[in-house]
Amino acid sequence: MKIALDAVGGDHFPQNPVAGAVKAVEENDQITVILTGPKEQVEKELANHDYPDGRIKVQDAPEIIGMDEAPAQAVRSKPQSSIVVGLGMHQKGLVDGFVSAGNTGALMAASAFILGRLDGVMRPTIATYYPTVKGFGLMIDAGANLEVKPEMLFQFGVMGNIYARDIMGIETPRVGLLNVGEEKEKGSETLKKTHVLLQALPNFVGNIEGRDILAGQADVFVCDGITGNILLKFGESIPDALKMLLMAVFKKKQLEKEKVALVVSLLEEAFEPFDYQRVGGVPFLGVNGISMVGHGGSSPVAIKNMILNAVKMAETDINKKIIASLA
Repeated sequence: MKIALDAVGGDHFPQNPVAGAVKAVEENDQITVILTGPKEQVEKELANHDYPDGRIKVQDAPEIIGMDEAPAQAVRSKPQSSIVVGLGMHQKGLVDGFVSAGNTGALMAASAFILGRLDGVMRPTIATYYPTVKGFGLMIDAGANLEVKPEMLFQFGVMGNIYARDIMGIETPRVGLLNVGEEKEKGSETLKKTHVLLQALPNFVGNIEGRDILAGQADVFVCDGITGNILLKFGESIPDALKMLLMAVFKKKQLEKEKVALVVSLLEEAFEPFDYQRVGGVPFLGVNGISMVGHGGSSPVAIKNMILNAVKMAETDINKKIIASLA
């Protein structure tokens, strides 16, 4: 199994991608990682590590797409970038998947352009892990499609269901539609029609309200990209907001440093199951290949887990299952 990794993606390149690649081949002796990026720069960093001979290689890609560049323009103007070169290798069958902690928009645009869509898929989508009190759920779409049709939302539900089952290990994922009320008559015409379509899934649990998300009333939350992205960014802000509120209370109560340290450590332990590093990256579902994106600040552990998740997607043949389900 070969996975291409963007060696110059993210905020800490090439150090973290290279270190993550080393961790991945150490943990799984059946994979080879191809690092895409400026050859001299990547090889210089790779020389700082010990790794199994021949299990990490470098593919020269002298151009870098920055985190703040316009996605479509960057993909068109930089054909020798690490993202375009890596996805091109995947499209030619030279590797089994591509992962990056770089520019999400550029990776999405390049994935759709270079890999194309799976048969029957109307629009590729971004699926993201979302914390609940019952463990991680899957929110889909997380920002790729701002305007959607009922048929697209139905496909998101189908693809999310397969990913939650085969990759996240949820035996029978409950699929819910994010809406303004639990009654099937609630919401816009698009949501009403989507509700009807999703009833074809045996594990559809109906409409899910905002208060039901953190409570884990579903495993797959179906929504448009605007709703999903807002909820994603809101969820990311919760831990820091809680810490700030607690610190204000500690200061007001003038608690001893030892008690403050204990509460903070308990809070950190409580949020540990939702650490993004455990997930590594999230998939673009519906593209004709395996493409995953990680957080810009991804640590080596997060990079490693993203690579291993891509391997799992390839091993489970998830795209064939998506095509069959939509057919």
